[in-house]
Amino acid sequence: MAWRGCFLGRSRGGAVFCSVTRNGWTLFSQPRCTFRKAPKKAELRKGDGAEGDLAGPQLEAVTHEANPASFGRLLRPLVFTVGFTGGSFGAAAIWQYESLKARVQTYFDELRADWLEKLRPQKQGDVRKQVNQWWNGLSEGQRTVTGIIAANALVFCCWRLPSLQRSMVKYFTSNPASKALCSPMLLSTFSHFSLLHMAANMYVLWSFSSSIVSLLGREQFVAMYLSAGVISTFVSYVCKTATGRLGPSLGASGAIMAVLAAVCTKMPEAKLAIILLPMFTFTAGSALKAIVAMDTAGLVLGWRFFDHAAHLGGALFGIWYILYGHELIWKNREPLVKIWHNMRTKEWRAPHRSP
Repeated sequence: MAWRGCFLGRSRGGAVFCSVTRNGWTLFSQPRCTFRKAPKKAELRKGDGAEGDLAGPQLEAVTHEANPASFGRLLRPLVFTVGFTGGSFGAAAIWQYESLKARVQTYFDELRADWLEKLRPQKQGDVRKQVNQWWNGLSEGQRTVTGIIAANALVFCCWRLPSLQRSMVKYFTSNPASKALCSPMLLSTFSHFSLLHMAANMYVLWSFSSSIVSLLGREQFVAMYLSAGVISTFVSYVCKTATGRLGPSLGASGAIMAVLAAVCTKMPEAKLAIILLPMFTFTAGSALKAIVAMDTAGLVLGWRFFDHAAHLGGALFGIWYILYGHELIWKNREPLVKIWHNMRTKEWRAPHRSP
């Protein structure tokens, strides 16, 4: 599905995505949005919509470095990518440790409070109770991605505020020619200018959330998702610098491609179907091969309609992580967890020491 209408430029970066249905999965295409640089003097007719109003002055507001095609400028993004990925998985390991402790404590607290709950009168029509029931009815994966979806919705609302346009273009679109190189690698993963673009991406993430979280667990999934967004952006930086086709881009497609590739790699025999053609089914492994082949062809042939480099970066990271990364990174987290456990134990014992 082609995507147009982001500022004055066309968008690039489409990907074929699946959504889980009752009888299988369905596929559809969704872009990672990119923009062309607006002309110096944008001629806007009276009565143009918000997209026309934003395009000219805001895209010109992005500052650029001299010689933006230099590979030396990618050193900082490379260090950021490696550091952020390591930090994400380290933080996820500590998060899992704290979550397990909290679950054990909560279990015993609930046992002690259960008899009190039976004595309390049940409230009827309590809004908070209804919300809790809805929340408890969600799968762990759906509850996990709710925060990601909320963050994307918040950033989408920020795009609507004229006073924030310059900052949004600078920090929430990734561009190897911009002075801001590192923070946009993460922030652009949560950035969507078009409502349809965001809705489609978040629908895919919501559909795959139960599968990916059941495979990796909540903490490991979050670390992989965030790392995939940064890694896919760095791959896009490298390809844009190598080809000289510089320009800003945004969207969660790179991270979602990693989720899609991970699930398809782990369950290659799962049946998929195109969302508009549910009668035609094929395996997840075949779909993944087709997606990778399409993005590879687009990258080699120089197709500019999609950000094929970001998609390939995300997909290859998802495949690598399922095949090798889980063993290499996640299963070797024990030394870090032990260090954290010792620190927490000393912190707990310190107040109980006698004077």
